[in-house]
Amino acid sequence: MAVGTEPAPTRRWTERTLVPTPPAPPAGPVEPKGNPAPLGHVSLPVAISRLNHAVLYVRDVERSTAFYRDVLGFTVKIAFPGAAFLQAGASTNDHDLGIFQVGSSAEASRAGRGAVGLYHLAWEVPTLGELAELAGRLFDAGALVGASNHGTTKSLYAQDPDGLEFEVVWLIPAHLLTAADSEAGASITPLDLDAEIARFGAHSRGGLGISVPLGVRVDPLPAGLAVGSG
Repeated sequence: MAVGTEPAPTRRWTERTLVPTPPAPPAGPVEPKGNPAPLGHVSLPVAISRLNHAVLYVRDVERSTAFYRDVLGFTVKIAFPGAAFLQAGASTNDHDLGIFQVGSSAEASRAGRGAVGLYHLAWEVPTLGELAELAGRLFDAGALVGASNHGTTKSLYAQDPDGLEFEVVWLIPAHLLTAADSEAGASITPLDLDAEIARFGAHSRGGLGISVPLGVRVDPLPAGLAVGSG
């Protein structure tokens, strides 16, 4: 390497683009940069409404895509070598899941086994009938690892081809929720899907008034303030 030159930066996948790996942080204390400049002089409340999407690192993007598509019913919205963006079956979101390939030699996640990290994602289904259908699909795929009754929620637990755990959940709608259901959340019991379907029906829409807001109102921005204005 010629004197005075530096090695080309390695590159890695990110959700944004292929970007150079950032340089190592400087040694010693770093002076704080201060607070970001306010948005003009208007103070706006901040309220995150929901988790929009998740992104996973996997060994084989084609294998993972096939699992989420064929077992869980996701639709592939965009795919290119090493990455795919998927939309859940009942979703109108741009995409709900991003998958990025890191290679077959990648180690399994150690999150929860001596390392911090994400435990699981939870995917919601509209009806108990669909939860029962997915229980069969996940069992047939060898992915189902558990099923729990949390009182207000009825959950399946499974692992994708890389062992990344996820939950599939149905929520009791607000108008059917009882005090006993809420109190039952203090303990976890095995899920009896047949009994839950006998109580609520296979086609009752879950989550109404809980995860699915009723009577949602969208307030306009304050007068004179437009998105992007300073």
